[in-house]
Amino acid sequence: MENIALIESFSEFKDDKLIDRVMLMAILEEVFRSTLKKRFGSDDNFDIIINPDKGDLEIWRNRVVVADGEVEDENSEISLTEARRIEPDFEVGEDVSEEVKLIDLGRRSILALRQNLISKIHEHDNTNIYKQFKDLEGELYNAEVHHIRHRAIILLDDEGNEIILPKDKQIPSDFFRKGENVRGVIESVELKGNKPAIIMSRTSPLFLEKLFESEIPEVFDGLITVKKVVRIPGEKAKVAVDSYDDRIDPVGACVGMKGSRIHGIVRELGNENIDVINFTNNLQLYITRALSPAKITSIKIDDENKSAEVMLKPEEVSKAIGRGGHNIRLAGQLTGYEIDVYREGVEEDVELTEFSDEIEDWIIAEFSKIGLDTAKSILEQDVEDLVRRTDLEEETIADVMRILREEFE
Repeated sequence: MENIALIESFSEFKDDKLIDRVMLMAILEEVFRSTLKKRFGSDDNFDIIINPDKGDLEIWRNRVVVADGEVEDENSEISLTEARRIEPDFEVGEDVSEEVKLIDLGRRSILALRQNLISKIHEHDNTNIYKQFKDLEGELYNAEVHHIRHRAIILLDDEGNEIILPKDKQIPSDFFRKGENVRGVIESVELKGNKPAIIMSRTSPLFLEKLFESEIPEVFDGLITVKKVVRIPGEKAKVAVDSYDDRIDPVGACVGMKGSRIHGIVRELGNENIDVINFTNNLQLYITRALSPAKITSIKIDDENKSAEVMLKPEEVSKAIGRGGHNIRLAGQLTGYEIDVYREGVEEDVELTEFSDEIEDWIIAEFSKIGLDTAKSILEQDVEDLVRRTDLEEETIADVMRILREEFE
């Protein structure tokens, strides 16, 4: 088999790879030199001539002619008799160049060479893919569902690159079928061994920020800035927006007429409730806006401890806390302050943890999950509503309320 035919057989598998012919030739030379070094002990006296346009490759072995019986290194020296078999007029001390046919290296060497070549090309491909997706970290990306596993969905993009969407990076309501297109952000790219692991996320706050850029022209153009995004994926999100142009209403532009602009984003996120608020450097006003839709009576801020005490009318407390405590938790994350809610006109209340000797910790934790962490906050609730909102039995809730009432009698 001629060298050129052998090269063509090696390059058959490259058609679907991210590699051009010039790079293939460079890898070929590297691989061939490695094979020659193993076969002959050194590749220093070999010339490898590559023609990338034709895909041709020649290997020439250079040796010095020595007198018969004086050959010490068969790789770099050749006896006069052997040299004259190549050309009859060679003399001692002259250089002999002899072409090496790959087929002369032996079948085992050629198989090893082919395997090494495949490995080098895969390594090159993986490096290119890693660099390509490393530049896409934090950007929106589309891919198609290829395989659904218990802990992750495997996606393929148009170029056949594998992207992983782990279960914990999916919105709880997400449900995908094979062949369906999925949108998310490229969260991270890591090399595991020589193979890049590309992780997509739909739960990252950055995904929501990039959806704003994608769906709202003023955000894309930089007229509106997304200052901060906080999320409880699939449940609720708060987005603080600002504009340097006083003529633009950033909240109105993001929401659109009757919610027309934000509706597509909400649908993409599995009907996640999104509050869009105007950012401000006025901390009191910012916390007030962050706790919407609740109306606040007064705020006391402790900058040293990054905390805020918020006073509300009793009927506003549940709005401030929100279902499952989501509203107050996100408001705290958005502003960077721990927010404590107090009822206006209520002079005396007791933290639920004070009853830990009578009420089990897991029961207290169940109430805390829905934002009820004081005695009066529970006593103001309806028993049936608490049964619906917690994992507690009606009998357990009634018993807790009895204990709490005794505190105030």
